[in-house]
Amino acid sequence: MNAQAPPAELDPAAGASPVMAQFFEAKARQPDALVFFRMGDFYELFFEDAGKAAAALGITLTARGQHGGEPIPMCGVPVHAAEAYLAKLIRAGFKVAVCEQMENPAEAKKRGSKSVVRRDVVRVVTPGTLTEEGLLDARGANRLAAVAVRAGSAAVAAVELSTGEVECLACQVSGLASALAALSPSEILVPDRLFADEAVSAALKAAGGFVQPLPQALAEPGASEARLKRLYGVETLDGFGALSGAEISALGLIAAHLETTQAGRLPALSAPRRAGEADVMVIDPATRTSLEIERSTSGGRDGSLLAAVDRTITAPGARLLASRLARPLLDPGAIDARLDAVGWFLEHRAQRQRLRELLKAMGDMARSLSRLALGRGGPRDLGALRDGLTTAEQLTALFASMRDPLVQPPLEIADALRALNPALHAELAAFRALLKEGLGDDLPSLARDGGFVAPGVRPELDQARSLRDDSRRVIAQLEARLAAESRVALKIRHNAVLGYFVETTAKAAEPLMQPPLNATFIHRQTLANQVRFTTVELAELDARIAQAAERALGMEIETFEAWREAAIGVAAGVQAAAEAAAQLDVAAGLAEWAQDAGASRPTVDRSTAFEAEAARHPVVEAAVKRAGEAFTPNDCRLDGTGAGGARLAIVTGPNMAGKSTFLRQNALLAVLAQAGCYVPAKRLRLGVVDKLFSRVGAGDDLARGRSTFMAEMVETAAILTQATPRSLVILDEIGRGTATYDGLAIAWACAEALHEVNRCRALFATHYHELATLEGRLAYVGNLSLRAKEWNGELIFLHEAGPGPADRSYGVQVAKLAGVPPAVVARAREVLERLEREAGAPAHLEDLPLFAAVAEPPASYGPSMVEEALKALDPDSMSPREAMDALYKLRGLLS
Repeated sequence: MNAQAPPAELDPAAGASPVMAQFFEAKARQPDALVFFRMGDFYELFFEDAGKAAAALGITLTARGQHGGEPIPMCGVPVHAAEAYLAKLIRAGFKVAVCEQMENPAEAKKRGSKSVVRRDVVRVVTPGTLTEEGLLDARGANRLAAVAVRAGSAAVAAVELSTGEVECLACQVSGLASALAALSPSEILVPDRLFADEAVSAALKAAGGFVQPLPQALAEPGASEARLKRLYGVETLDGFGALSGAEISALGLIAAHLETTQAGRLPALSAPRRAGEADVMVIDPATRTSLEIERSTSGGRDGSLLAAVDRTITAPGARLLASRLARPLLDPGAIDARLDAVGWFLEHRAQRQRLRELLKAMGDMARSLSRLALGRGGPRDLGALRDGLTTAEQLTALFASMRDPLVQPPLEIADALRALNPALHAELAAFRALLKEGLGDDLPSLARDGGFVAPGVRPELDQARSLRDDSRRVIAQLEARLAAESRVALKIRHNAVLGYFVETTAKAAEPLMQPPLNATFIHRQTLANQVRFTTVELAELDARIAQAAERALGMEIETFEAWREAAIGVAAGVQAAAEAAAQLDVAAGLAEWAQDAGASRPTVDRSTAFEAEAARHPVVEAAVKRAGEAFTPNDCRLDGTGAGGARLAIVTGPNMAGKSTFLRQNALLAVLAQAGCYVPAKRLRLGVVDKLFSRVGAGDDLARGRSTFMAEMVETAAILTQATPRSLVILDEIGRGTATYDGLAIAWACAEALHEVNRCRALFATHYHELATLEGRLAYVGNLSLRAKEWNGELIFLHEAGPGPADRSYGVQVAKLAGVPPAVVARAREVLERLEREAGAPAHLEDLPLFAAVAEPPASYGPSMVEEALKALDPDSMSPREAMDALYKLRGLLS
């Protein structure tokens, strides 16, 4: 069946039923969203929405009724399984407007027998506004970002709605790509006029999130400021600092989107945390992909730097660690504060282990609080707050019990403990006590399921529950008494239509219809084999039992709402405690990793030095260890001033010798150090890196029509135009993919520009050995090479970096290792020898015989004569004289 679009005329008087009129009204309010229209136990979709959803979800498209003389296309999903379908639709790029029933049918009937259940849109689900536990990655952030440009300056604002965290970054338009890449938002709000700006458009494409265009009017500073004040409930924005026009516009876009999607519900948001380009290391999208900081090139978490160093216990701790690695700091003082915390936990191993045990019960308070504030939370979210605040109290007690008055913990740990200490936050302590006393142990996910208020909290609730829960016993007692008084075999039963009733067989019912029993038993219904009655007492009991159940549930929901409001009242304290626990988790987790990996504390200063001693690649080392092998550490010494080392190091060596690993490991050392982590090296001194660039690996950009070479040149251009004297650049094989002389010329010119113009620290890996001569031409260029040895035709990689250029590339040997057929390898060796002989003159390749004409078999590199002779010896059976003779014989074979 083809989905029919809804008619242009949406007036119910034009033929729409009252229910369909409600649908049309909801659709008119959210025309670009699929409407999940609640009808009983299903969310149903109609018209074009149904066709789109059925195709995306793989469910049946059917029809329900008619409108305008045509069948109405329809599909539906069960309410209890809606989350899974929502997740699939959001991943497919749809927005979903959830139109809920705001009352039950009984309430609707009170307005009239033909009244329709009232419905309304309660939220619009978009990728950046997810809060449900089942729709989120517990250990990953889910950010909604907004971009604004005012007077040539740009800003990126972001909110993590599931935790209430708000950030704002002022930057240049050229820095938008790096800012968005660091946030990795799920959804990006953009004023529609900005799509005409090529720099903005390129940044949005590189970010990869769902891009949501909004009218330019929503980004106007005046309107944005008003919405922002409404969102935070303040009269002025002065408390947030001197926000620029672009920052206000970006934050205003988020406020507008939240007003639309949350249907009036105000989330519990923290004050905007502001940053500038001078606060964090700039890492562009290509570099993030190349270095695999948060995701490996396959797109998963495994194989990334984050996965290698993550030892956090809690989900908030994992998210905080990912955020720190995504945005390393530039302030050595702030970096040292983080390193102090890691170092303290490294020294206090017993306390670290006890802390990590306690953190297992912490839960995710920030996300639970957000769901409660938005009206989507339940008793289990209140339980998460109770358990989290209880754990906070235990953490405070743990540190208090081991505190030495002469030795204070580092500043980051001390600040975290103050945020967690209930003695310093009376309202938070009172809220925790309220939940500890009031919440039961077995908590349902939804408040309407009841049973979560502990006995003794509300006496009237206990009474209603007693009547509800004791109904079976009371009914059984009444049944026995009626049977004894009437001397008739009867049963008291229940159904949804009649409620409780007395039932007996048709023959046994005759005395109940005759005096004097008919005064007690009131006839209700006659069936083929049974007759049903009621009594005044049973009817009253039925009403009391039904009312007791409703009354008990009503009181529980009322209590839940009171607790929910109380949680919102202490939102700031809960968020601070959640963040403090995450900070402790990150510091303790990094100390755990540092101990496991043998990492050391880096020295970060404002110089332009890069001095790494015995450094290792954290991801590759973990992989080779799992394989039972050892990783070869290497030194690297650079200095932007040229005083303490080369400014530009030309790195040569054969393929597979480890050049790319060497380059990446040094870049990752900078990321780890400035994120406040220990580093896998014997020693590291690092002058703060303001921008990190990596051009390692190759790949087409087919979406933009770029070849591998073109993509490489675009990224190289970005490096040469943006790198500063404080930057760190790693380049691998610049110039490949074009003619040899063209490639060499490009590589040569790029190396000169990095050294003379950008004046940044750089590692430049190449197979153009001609670049090694730059060491004698430019003041601060040095040569490094990854060593390999050839033994009996076999290539052995040493993975050692040492001074000086490589003597050769060993490309033919690597081809042999890769499994290239022996005949091809032999032919390549012959061509190479001819080219090397004629290096001083143009090579006459036409003089070489054709491949097919090569008659000689490929060279074989089997065991040598000495090896064969050694294998034939049996030392255990030889006399001393025989052993001496064998030794001289072996010596003779060598000559």
